[in-house]
Amino acid sequence: MKSIDLNCDMGELPEYIADGTQESLMPSLTSINVACGGHAGDERTMRATIQQALRWKLAVGAHPGYPDPLNFGRVELELSTEAIVDSVFEQVRSFAKVAAACGARVTHVKPHGALYNQAARNFATAEAIAIGVARWSRDVVLVGLAGSPMLEVFRELGFRVAAEGFADRRYEPDGTLRSRKFPDALIRDPTEAGQQALLIANRGIAVACNGKELVVNAETICIHGDTAGASEIAAAVARILRQSGVTLRALAP
Repeated sequence: MKSIDLNCDMGELPEYIADGTQESLMPSLTSINVACGGHAGDERTMRATIQQALRWKLAVGAHPGYPDPLNFGRVELELSTEAIVDSVFEQVRSFAKVAAACGARVTHVKPHGALYNQAARNFATAEAIAIGVARWSRDVVLVGLAGSPMLEVFRELGFRVAAEGFADRRYEPDGTLRSRKFPDALIRDPTEAGQQALLIANRGIAVACNGKELVVNAETICIHGDTAGASEIAAAVARILRQSGVTLRALAP
């Protein structure tokens, strides 16, 4: 029987934490990635999000991004390697401190937004992320785009990795995510997202490489918590996967 993790980026919108929108996704998930002060989040939102996750017995991970709240971490910054290392380390360290105070273990780290997308194609950025996390600990899973070089960089620096697919994003032929500047970048229909998740879980992700089509597997599938109707999308994805015999299982460090 196939199994896969279902994750969601959280702790990014205080209003979603307060009004219950964020927690409404959690029954459908197995792990969450919590914004930790770069693109979004602070000690209060981290604590509230972790406490919600513990109620639902979800695996908890850090979600560091470019330190650019104005653009929600979705614009590439021209930072030095050292600056990325320092920023990732400080974000993960701060998150781990809050998690420990809540009685939670940090199981994984997943970069956010432009930092993630840049690392998927840039070895130096991927290496900087891994070095920043390693300065805190290597005893976590690093999450990266399925089929991308960032996973090999993470492995070479001694980390266990999890290849990630996306239920609610469309792909380019080379396996990268379609830019959010295009109106069709997001999949908003719950059933369509569920069917894409099922395809990823059962068959993997098709990637064009040197004129050939490769299929890469994923260990975790993401749903974005800031998408309108995210709770309905998450519920449909979880239901379709389970009804098709896929077991939902959290990432383990």
